[in-house]
Amino acid sequence: MAVAGTAAVVGGLLAPSGGAAYAASPDIVISQVYGGGGNSGAPYTHDFIELYNRGTSTVSVTGWTVQYASASGSSWSTTALSGSIAPGHYYLVQEAAGAGSGTSLPTPDATGSIAMSATSAKVALVTSTTALTCATGCATQAGVRDFVGYGSSAGSYESAPTGTLSNTTAALRAGGGATDTDDNSADFTVTAPTPRNSSSSSGGGGGGGGATRIRDIQGSAHISPLNGRPVSGVAGVVTAKSATGFWMQDPQPDTDPATSEGIFVYSSTAPTVQVADSVTVGGTVSEFRPGGTSGTDNLTTTEITAPTVSVVASGATLPAPTVVGSGGRVPPSAVIEDDATGDVENSGVSDPASDGIDFWESMEGMRVEIDNAAVVGPRSSYGEIPVVPQGSTTRTNRGGIVLQSGDANPERVLVDDVLATTPTAKVGDTLSGATTGVLDYSFGTFRLLATSTPMVTSGSITPETTQTPTAGELSAATFNVENLDPSDPQSKFDGLAGQIVANLKSPDLLALEEVQDNSGATDNGTVACDQTMGKLISAITAAGGPSYSYRQISPQNNADGGEPGGNIRQVFMYRTDRGLAFTDRSGGTATKGNAVVNTGGVPSLKYSPGRIDPTNSAFSSSRKPLAGEFTWKGNRVFVIANHFNSKGGDQPLFGHSQPPTRSSETQRHNQATVVKNFVDQILAVDAGASVIVLGDLNDFEFSRTADILTANNALVDLPRTLPTAERYTYVYEGNSQVLDHILLSSALAARAYGYDVVHVNSEFATQLSDHDPQVVRIPLP
Repeated sequence: MAVAGTAAVVGGLLAPSGGAAYAASPDIVISQVYGGGGNSGAPYTHDFIELYNRGTSTVSVTGWTVQYASASGSSWSTTALSGSIAPGHYYLVQEAAGAGSGTSLPTPDATGSIAMSATSAKVALVTSTTALTCATGCATQAGVRDFVGYGSSAGSYESAPTGTLSNTTAALRAGGGATDTDDNSADFTVTAPTPRNSSSSSGGGGGGGGATRIRDIQGSAHISPLNGRPVSGVAGVVTAKSATGFWMQDPQPDTDPATSEGIFVYSSTAPTVQVADSVTVGGTVSEFRPGGTSGTDNLTTTEITAPTVSVVASGATLPAPTVVGSGGRVPPSAVIEDDATGDVENSGVSDPASDGIDFWESMEGMRVEIDNAAVVGPRSSYGEIPVVPQGSTTRTNRGGIVLQSGDANPERVLVDDVLATTPTAKVGDTLSGATTGVLDYSFGTFRLLATSTPMVTSGSITPETTQTPTAGELSAATFNVENLDPSDPQSKFDGLAGQIVANLKSPDLLALEEVQDNSGATDNGTVACDQTMGKLISAITAAGGPSYSYRQISPQNNADGGEPGGNIRQVFMYRTDRGLAFTDRSGGTATKGNAVVNTGGVPSLKYSPGRIDPTNSAFSSSRKPLAGEFTWKGNRVFVIANHFNSKGGDQPLFGHSQPPTRSSETQRHNQATVVKNFVDQILAVDAGASVIVLGDLNDFEFSRTADILTANNALVDLPRTLPTAERYTYVYEGNSQVLDHILLSSALAARAYGYDVVHVNSEFATQLSDHDPQVVRIPLP
């Protein structure tokens, strides 16, 4: 119950300082008032008063009454009550009918004949049958258990009256009836009527004729408990619109965080409703899996389809967004899902406090707000900005968030431009203030569809530059140049050249991945790449770099995966002005397997360059490792350039299959085994041989792929030597992660090498490649 001012408890009443005392209402309250029944445009035939038990015990209301008086009147009409109200349940009192039509109320628990005002009046819950006689100050009268003054002209109320009602709106108490701050204006929202009887509870269900709420449809699981069933009279306020429907949200939420209060209404065409319309919707509950036949790994989203929509009021107050982060709901920090056994839609428990997939699911379709969201990935070409709430861990030194074994960062969400333009942003930026939108799901992840364009506060990161190698240091780098071919704009060649010269300091050796043939993606049988390499080498020279040479082996047409027709391959690019030389041994082809030759205890390659076991099924439709033999100031160095099988086909982290299956990694394990065996053959001849294995391995530093390569400590994986916050070469959906590696044989790793992942691409919205290069400087006198 209500007081205005500072209150003290006196004899069971709240005694305010300098004002009237309101009777306490620890259990039964008036939860809804509607006086427009049967009037023009009314959704229901009768007026009604709804009660709710917000306490913990069943309460008998036999001998109680609900009472009504006009806004300024002192003559009170009564309706007798009987029976009891269980905790968390409602009680519906039907009053007089108007002259018009409408839908019948759910079966009432008590019936009276009071003709209530549709706009403004007074309603009391009294613990006796004695009629009140007051015009003002009624909330403090003996026996008054709860009191509501509705409409701006009401002459008595708790603190302040509710907003003015109409034929199509009711006053609904917040929290599903549980909220009581002793202020009618604050506790009640003017919205579409949703009458509930004693068969209804705040936990949902709406059985026995009670109104179905959005939370009843959403339930606490990934699949609606009402999937495939018709619903009617579902009330909500329109929060956003798309070209095929609209989102609406219940302005009277319950206290269960596991059940969403928002839902998408699929109209198939542009809806006619407006944002802030208060509506009731009928239709069929449906689970929609985004992506059609190509989206089978996606979660479903719950919708109301084939809708019948009635606008009951316009200009309603939008439901307050749920704040995610400090001061609101804090997402799980490590676990996406840990109790499902194959499919989260039919196994596991809903655990939004612990499981990230359940956390975001519990707000599907709702308004969500993230304050000062931290940008952890660049805005993509699709308008997506990955963000996390402030305070998330483990962050990179430059503001990203690190993917780790056992921690895929479930606090991430993509801010998407479906409803409003998203700004250009990079890692380390902040979306200043409140980023607000409706929470949706598609393409394997949850998305916050911003309803207005966020503002960006720029962070401080700039492209990195590595150290210049000394005269005695061999510098070797790996760089995925992302489908480079002669049809790319000259600006890409110039940009890559600038990064190689200025940021990588013109390394002695560059292992390039994703160099395409001369015709690029045109599938015309071309496999040579001399034009591609010629343009890149010329651009490097023009940028002030050295004159590079290169070696490679052209693949068979369309046999190595990648973009159809592109024929991507690895290429050794090297400079000879500082002491590096390539050892040519002819005979290597696309299908000939290389071999290690033992000449008096000195290893060498049969072919240089040569491919490693190219006909092995491990490399079916995938790039074959390229081995080359170099000398650096008299030191023999073996280099193996790799581009392992991509992660295409793996199930998404937030898909319905939990734990997700990574089907692509089996081939990478086989590829790693072949490469490791080849390295072992070199080391079997000379345990102190200098071997560098590098390239895009398409797998993490904590993966089984890396474990296979580093078995028996024959190779040291350099990304594993970095502090956790620096372990990334690639950013995907906000996860900073390692895909590219440099591994050194133990003899090289024992030297005082310098290793650097040079962040010039992955964190920025404007990218020449989606990978960052990396370089190692090895002292070899």
